[in-house]
Amino acid sequence: MPFVRPYVRSDGTPVRGHSRWAPGARRELTVFVLVAVAVVGFGNSNGGAGETAGSRSKPGERSAVTYPVRFDQGTSQGAPRVSVPRPTVSYPVKFDVSARKPAPPTPAVSYPIGFSALGGGR
Repeated sequence: MPFVRPYVRSDGTPVRGHSRWAPGARRELTVFVLVAVAVVGFGNSNGGAGETAGSRSKPGERSAVTYPVRFDQGTSQGAPRVSVPRPTVSYPVKFDVSARKPAPPTPAVSYPIGFSALGGGR
């Protein structure tokens, strides 16, 4: 944004110093703001946090699950025992066990470097 210094017009009218937009800058800024508003608007239009496309239910559908899901550990009188599901996998799960890292190398040069010790004069 250029700054115009104070000056006096040819008819004697004094003009204070001011800044003005460069040619075409207003249009460019307007286009930029419209694109930014569109990106924010489309980015925030669907769903909420933690919601995925497959998890949204259609209007009128009711979930058969009651939350929170609780599993009873013991048996109550007259009720059958409910087994608690346990996760299992049919393949071995390997965890990376990192070997001991070698020590970082020590620097061979100490700073600041004394140029007088190198034999050259500056």
